[in-house]
Amino acid sequence: MRSLVTQVRSYERSVQMLMVNQFTINLGFYMLMPYLAAHLSGTLGLAGWVVGLVLGVRNFSQQGMFLVGGTLADRLGYKPLIVAGCVLRTVGFAALGLVDSPAALLAASAATGLAGALFNPAVRAYLAADAGERRVEAFALFNVFYQAGILLGPLVGMVLTGLDFRVTCLVAAGIFALLSVVQVRALPARRKEDTEGQSGGAGERVLTQWRGILANRPFLLFSGAMTGSYVLTFQVYLSLPLEVRRLGGDGEFGTAAVAVLFAVSGLCTILAQTRVTAWCKARYEPGQALVRGLAVMGLAFVPLLLGTAVPVPRGGVGLWLLAAVPPSLTALLLAVGTMIAYPFEMDTIVRLAGDRLVATHYGLYNTICGIGITLGNLLTGAALDAAREAGMPALPWLSLTALGLACATALYALHGTGRLRAPAPERQPATP
Repeated sequence: MRSLVTQVRSYERSVQMLMVNQFTINLGFYMLMPYLAAHLSGTLGLAGWVVGLVLGVRNFSQQGMFLVGGTLADRLGYKPLIVAGCVLRTVGFAALGLVDSPAALLAASAATGLAGALFNPAVRAYLAADAGERRVEAFALFNVFYQAGILLGPLVGMVLTGLDFRVTCLVAAGIFALLSVVQVRALPARRKEDTEGQSGGAGERVLTQWRGILANRPFLLFSGAMTGSYVLTFQVYLSLPLEVRRLGGDGEFGTAAVAVLFAVSGLCTILAQTRVTAWCKARYEPGQALVRGLAVMGLAFVPLLLGTAVPVPRGGVGLWLLAAVPPSLTALLLAVGTMIAYPFEMDTIVRLAGDRLVATHYGLYNTICGIGITLGNLLTGAALDAAREAGMPALPWLSLTALGLACATALYALHGTGRLRAPAPERQPATP
């Protein structure tokens, strides 16, 4: 812990603030969102399709607006978009606890999603800019704070929701309100001359900028290849809990085993991220580290694959071990793969952007990956259903392993052909 604090203090105040901000953002978000569906269906008694619509609107408004949020950040500055996103999420979270009509809930859910689209690209672009040549290490530290918020948020939310879900909403809103005030007062604003090169000039049309980014073939190929990593890591929330409950049931054991999945992933990252990044940076080029990270994510499902070859015990310790150990090993390996890849992934986006319109590139990247997650989860769900009906429990894990190895192969090809390197700088006309 002392080493972590020392590393954080070695950066500028803006970078330190962004890391603390991300921890607080995730703390407030994850103390509320895991319990929202139960509140909507239980306390408010809404129909299942309404609950799904409310949750879907939040996700759609965030994924669909990432590109707009990134573009605004490049044009207006990073700090205004970060503050605006936090203020909007304050309003949205407070409304989720105070309103009960479907229309108002949909508006509040859309506001919370739009908030994420405003501050997420801006935070990452700001961090990349102010960390400079140390941005790989900075993103490693950023991931530590990110995971710490995910780990602590549900625990705080569980305590508060035990009192009343409205208390959870108001506390989460209060956290974002406080964060907004702190950022207004303490987060340095990037000077105009600092962002001029990234904005591409105020006179350049937005559509022209977007066409330029869409013509950046290496960036689009990289985004497509990395989409698989997000599908794989999302399985900690989808297929792994389902597998635990398929074998261990929905009782106390199943609930505890699912909690272990999240704890393993978060604690592993908090304890080892910076060491893993330093080790990889000393030995591999960024593209090589990305290939290895994706390969580890694909191979993470081998324990589950091997588990399907073991006869399912009727009960007792054997059943508990089979239900808990393979999913936990998979969660651990997914965390290791993410630790290897994530800092280099964020750095590669900046390099492929040519240090220009970085927030816009992050926004489009998030949108592409968000679409990939949606499609990937639909296919994973279909594979789980097909496996259950056909009596082929190995099918989902074979598919996910193949996805990870295919994405690793794609990144290997991109690295081998030099497409993950920074583009050559554009020639500027000579001034008379």
